[in-house]
Amino acid sequence: MPPVTASTDHAPRLARAVQVLGLTLDTVQQAALLAYVGQMQHWNRTYNLTALRDPEQMLIQHVFDSLSLVGPLARVLDARGDAQAGARIMDVGSGGGLPGVVLAIARPDWQVTCVDAVEKKTAFVRQMAGVLKLPNLKATHSRVEQIEPAQCDAVVSRAFASLADFSRLAGRHVAEDGWLVGMKGREPDDEAQALQEDNAWDITRVEPLTVPELQAQRCIVWMRRKGNP
Repeated sequence: MPPVTASTDHAPRLARAVQVLGLTLDTVQQAALLAYVGQMQHWNRTYNLTALRDPEQMLIQHVFDSLSLVGPLARVLDARGDAQAGARIMDVGSGGGLPGVVLAIARPDWQVTCVDAVEKKTAFVRQMAGVLKLPNLKATHSRVEQIEPAQCDAVVSRAFASLADFSRLAGRHVAEDGWLVGMKGREPDDEAQALQEDNAWDITRVEPLTVPELQAQRCIVWMRRKGNP
């Protein structure tokens, strides 16, 4: 078994990022995030999980970026009034588990399924579920349009497809009152226009994100079925 720790230099930076994002993650959760970076770096040498090779860039562009979704998603899902039951979340085009693994670490009460068409990437996510002791994390090797509808509270994607393609392929997995949540860079005006032209989904809002240590624009696009409040 390869080592499951990242550089100890990253620990204070992670702690600061957690604080900046207004999250509450204990030492075990933060250690799991650092271990995830270490595992990703190790597996990446053989399986090409991500184009990034530098663990520092993995920390910022992958972990911090994924952590920035936790607070906004929690505000929406926890407001349902039945948070005790836990939310069902699908991460589409998850790759090596981004943001799904990070969501599962940050919120043990959420049931997270990472879906990807590349088997070696879902194998890595399954390995992370075991190594990091995440019983709330699962991985499915499949094309998302071929899976039986999953009735999720939120279906998220970080780098999967255009908004129109995302809704067309993954929208069937969203429960009637659930959300499609797309993480994007700049506000995707052209994609938003294409979505509105012929689609069953509306953009309810575009929420800017500030990712610690990342000098780039990021936002979340929130979508619901037409007719839903």
